[in-house]
Amino acid sequence: MDFQLSEQDRLLQQTARDLALREFQETAYSYVKTEEYPRRSMKVLADRGMMGMTVAGPHGGGRPLLEACLVMEQISQICPHSGDVVQMGNMGPVRVIDELGTEAQKARFLPQICAGEKIIAISMSEPDAGSAATDLKTTARYDGDSVIVNGQKAFSSNSPHADLFVVYVRFGPRTKDCGAVVVETGTPGFTKGKTERYMSGEAHCVLHFDDARIPKENVLIDSEGFRALMPVFNVERLGNATRCLALAQAAYDMTVEHTRTRHQFGRPLCEFQGVQWMVADMRVKLEAARLLLYRALSNARDGLPSAVETTSAKLYCNEMARQVADDAVQLHGAYGFSTEMPLEYLYRKIRGWSIAGGTVQILRNRLASEIYGRNFSQRPPRPSPSPE
Repeated sequence: MDFQLSEQDRLLQQTARDLALREFQETAYSYVKTEEYPRRSMKVLADRGMMGMTVAGPHGGGRPLLEACLVMEQISQICPHSGDVVQMGNMGPVRVIDELGTEAQKARFLPQICAGEKIIAISMSEPDAGSAATDLKTTARYDGDSVIVNGQKAFSSNSPHADLFVVYVRFGPRTKDCGAVVVETGTPGFTKGKTERYMSGEAHCVLHFDDARIPKENVLIDSEGFRALMPVFNVERLGNATRCLALAQAAYDMTVEHTRTRHQFGRPLCEFQGVQWMVADMRVKLEAARLLLYRALSNARDGLPSAVETTSAKLYCNEMARQVADDAVQLHGAYGFSTEMPLEYLYRKIRGWSIAGGTVQILRNRLASEIYGRNFSQRPPRPSPSPE
């Protein structure tokens, strides 16, 4: 069993890191203040073939998921916002279209995303359907050559900026009637609410569908949707885990440098045993997270990732990153708590990933189902039928 990356993978890592240092480092933390989307990063990454890496040819690079995540890990360590762009261009809704779309749909939507020209977002959550995703109420019905969509979506990251949305909808009353459609900004009957901000500063808004009429050709799937969509969603989860690992690594690197150079009581902080133990624990957690993540990515080289390996990696990376970021802030003292320094932003950014893409509690439920070989419904028990 070889735990080392290949020479080609290490070269890809170095290429991505050199690009980030050259193109993104200067403005790395500026977007949280300007509240803009890093569209320049989209074009820079597309020109280097780092958008659509995981998308099959002829529209994308057809490269393994591991390679895209190696790129994202290096980019995110330097510029978290540009790392988000790598995610958008390789995982999540772009992969839904790549996996489930018709050839015509792929030809219509994928080239503009892979070229860094359009932003795509996923719209799954609703005001009353978060972790209970199958409770979604947004409906779709066929009407001649169109589909009429009605409902609301919430907490769709970067939705104020997005040009395209993969929207989870219900074509009928049963869970098996759930599916997905592509909706373009500007579609009649589709409007965006006021821009709001997460704790991380990322933009989102409520999406309103009031008899929104979309072409029938935009339907990706209209039945058994969750059975087809969730395996693809595991790719999104590995992107989430990768950025957790990257930002935790960045926080750790800052902490090592700070504790090496910062003096108190006439000594460098690194000479205090309490500090040494904290930093050592941070390193162990990072290495354990990387092994779980790389295992899931490596085993997905020729297909979609394992649900169990993905769940384990995301769960551990989410919680590890929060712990490492928290310790990093602590070891930096007031400097870590200052908004003039990047650590507090890394902490805020990391915190959201324990919620997005499946909460760490839901992930534990998922693992328990695999351990025991049975489904544990979170819904109240159905009442027993009354005796005649």
